Amino acid sequence: MSVIIVNYNAGDYLRRSVESLLEQTVSDFECFIVDNGSTDGSMAALPGLDARFIKMEMGENLGFAVANNRAADRASADWIALLNPDAFARPDWLEQGLAARSRLPNVAMVGSTQILALEPHKFDGLGDEYHAFGVAWRAGFGEPIRDIQTREAFGPCGAGAFYDRHVYQALGGFDESFFCYHEDVDLAFRIRLAGYRCVQSAETVIDHVSSAISGRASEFAVYHGTRNRIWTFFNNMPGPLLILLTIPHLLSNLAFLTVSLFRKGRFSPTFRGMRDGFFTRPNSRSAKVVRKASLLSLLKSMGWNPLKVVKRRCVNERPLSDHSE
Repeated sequence: MSVIIVNYNAGDYLRRSVESLLEQTVSDFECFIVDNGSTDGSMAALPGLDARFIKMEMGENLGFAVANNRAADRASADWIALLNPDAFARPDWLEQGLAARSRLPNVAMVGSTQILALEPHKFDGLGDEYHAFGVAWRAGFGEPIRDIQTREAFGPCGAGAFYDRHVYQALGGFDESFFCYHEDVDLAFRIRLAGYRCVQSAETVIDHVSSAISGRASEFAVYHGTRNRIWTFFNNMPGPLLILLTIPHLLSNLAFLTVSLFRKGRFSPTFRGMRDGFFTRPNSRSAKVVRKASLLSLLKSMGWNPLKVVKRRCVNERPLSDHSE
């Protein structure tokens, strides 16, 4: 297993994140700690580490997408696990993530159950879901902790995601033009187009501070989230579905813009994100994925009920048996 932590001024969180890997029940792993030009001394504050840990200094902030791709290029394992620097893995995180791969056929993604580290009675996320109108959301965010079952999700949240490295690299990894935000949804869409699936594991657990570094409501986050949401839709939606869903996608974005009028500091980055999302295209885009998944399977993987977006519900609530098909 190859673990990747991308750091940018994560402060003391980085040390705690790395130390959580030292306590794993699976000890046969390598870990790439990729630093995007931090200036807060977080790398220097790391404890003494053994040969499993490889530090990669980028020298500047190249973004989450680029940093993960550079580490994936150097990884030697068949699977990679991404861990945010403000996320702390439970001791059996790697063990459970690897075990979850057998829960469905054609699995190339495994998602972690995410607990809010600063509010441990709440979920931070139960996987990424995608509405057919081109809106993604992190299921379960902010909900009270309850018993959950392993199920299928659209894709994993990049804060604690497992990917088949060969599939990841064959599809070009994260789109580097995204810089950060929504790149995990874009990648999950491409992986699904290629015919693979995602297990959202109840037993694979991390504690996540959640947007501790960039700020969930910052202009930076709003702009990139808006632009990249639109890019994801137009980059990946198959032609027949694009014809059907483009107008609903436009209306959904207009709804976001309208809501931003009533939220301080949101209108300008939302407007700029929409402008750049609709009128520019990523310049680092890899070759278009050859679709192997049927349109029906894609439609089943997406949400259609707008209330699921608003309430952050899971699209597929059905638990997986040990031999789910």
